Amino acid sequence: MKEDLMDIICCPLDKHDLELEVIRRDEDDEILEGRLVCTECGEEYPIEDGIPNLLPPDMRDEAAA
Repeated sequence: MKEDLMDIICCPLDKHDLELEVIRRDEDDEILEGRLVCTECGEEYPIEDGIPNLLPPDMRDEAAA
């Protein structure tokens, strides 16, 4: 995930800003692992293999099953 994406994404539940927490970047400074945390409701959205998962929590659980 490119960090520039933070300019256009928001929490899908309440439309507030997301805070980025980076766990791992590649050599091109792209974010490979981390999470996005809503500044209002505190919901967390994982970033895995460079892809942010912005599905609401109930849909995320269904998608994993």
